[in-house]
Amino acid sequence: MTTSVDGRYPGRGTPRVLVVGAGPTGLVVSLLLAREGVASTVVERRSAPHPLPRAVHLDDESVRILQRAGVAEAFAAISRPSAGLRLLDARHRPFAVFTRRTDGRHGWPESNVFDQPALEEMLWAKVQRSPLVRLRPGVELIDVFPAGRVTLRRLPSGAGPGGELDHEEFDAVLGCDGATSTVREGMGPRSRDLGFTERWFVVDVRCARPIPGWGGVDQICDPRRAATFLALPGHRYRWEFRMRRDESADDLLARLDELTAPWRRDVRAEELEVVRAAEYVFRARIAGRWRDGRVLLLGDAAHQSPPFIGQGLGAGLRDAHNLAWKLAAVLRGDVPPALEDRMLDSYQHERGPQVEAMIKGAVRVGRAMTGGRDAVAAVGGSLARSALRLPGVRARAARGLVTRHPAGFQVDPRRDRRDLTGAVCPQPVVTLDGRPVLLDEALPSGHVLLTDGPVPAGLRARARLLRARVVQVGTGEGDVRVDCAELRTWLQEGGCAAVLLRPDRVVLASAARPGG
Repeated sequence: MTTSVDGRYPGRGTPRVLVVGAGPTGLVVSLLLAREGVASTVVERRSAPHPLPRAVHLDDESVRILQRAGVAEAFAAISRPSAGLRLLDARHRPFAVFTRRTDGRHGWPESNVFDQPALEEMLWAKVQRSPLVRLRPGVELIDVFPAGRVTLRRLPSGAGPGGELDHEEFDAVLGCDGATSTVREGMGPRSRDLGFTERWFVVDVRCARPIPGWGGVDQICDPRRAATFLALPGHRYRWEFRMRRDESADDLLARLDELTAPWRRDVRAEELEVVRAAEYVFRARIAGRWRDGRVLLLGDAAHQSPPFIGQGLGAGLRDAHNLAWKLAAVLRGDVPPALEDRMLDSYQHERGPQVEAMIKGAVRVGRAMTGGRDAVAAVGGSLARSALRLPGVRARAARGLVTRHPAGFQVDPRRDRRDLTGAVCPQPVVTLDGRPVLLDEALPSGHVLLTDGPVPAGLRARARLLRARVVQVGTGEGDVRVDCAELRTWLQEGGCAAVLLRPDRVVLASAARPGG
């Protein structure tokens, strides 16, 4: 196989990626590609950011991904930490509380609530400042083919009549266009139903006077009327109520006073300014195939989850983080053409099981809340609620979502249960040149060999092949030296003297500690 003088494989010139959909997942993947030096065009049917609130929660790993995209500080300014989650019975008595820390293992609060329109406006502004991202509002995708050929249409606007068709060719097409994805329909993969479809009434309000609360999310586990309540930044609040078969959104909006009374206390219903009130169908689905050549699905285009554990948008951001560096490596020619399929297939191989586990976790919480619609499901819901009263079960649930990548093309098999291979490296504060910074700000771009001990020749050779920089924890030789007791403890508890980190900070391979 012939390579160029810099070790890369011949490509097709400057790569171009089409991102379909300018929601958070599409905008973040375009920013991550730009960080890798890959240009993208983002097309969006709307002429401006989506004006209505939808997603409201991100965890610390998701904010770390925003950090990688260059917008974490801006996100912190429009969000606030949440205290966690309470499960309450039909009389609003808490029976399980899952608290979340403000100093999560990824360097950010473990639970964060926000207003999605503010997030989208921030991301739109960021991509418009990026020289490697071209944002094209008011443009829709009509057709897509596996080779990267697409047909686009400009929609009518005040600037012109619209309707013109544009035929272009891209090196890759990313479908970030939501649950009704045109890209997915063009690929033709069937979605697998994971057994949860329910109608819910979602209402967002603004209220000048504070509505009392504990600082976290309330989920009412009541088969007669399951509900969710949380406070958002900017004097905003959200309620979600499960709908009965014979109810409409208008019916429940007319009963808003009665439905919200248990939370409002002395705040009058007349003080609530309704921002949005709509019926939503919560589904649990996952596409069977996320890739057709260089056409790939991300976010809701690939999977949909009920919102009960607040991981819907976070799943899309994890998709973007997992795929961006792999696609960039392919497009730059860093991957031999014979291995391109294995590299791109590793995206669904890794993310598919994680997403399915996350969705099933959300379904379990949903069933604990609702008890289902028949007697058998009601018994199951009752058992789930009873189990959550047990300290051991609560402790396991409180550990939250832990992302572990399966062995495959980009992850070595683990030596033992302690081994860190496949885990995401935490992001503590480290000391770099005498100043405290988050770990990712200290790590060089690309692959990194993080070491706190002797590195075997084989692992060091792999690191050189990947052009990995060496980061020494504590004293020793390396391209970069950082000091952090927490990072040393993480390596020691995993029995590792060194770990080879991928660009998304997943442990690709490790070396055992001497005597470990």
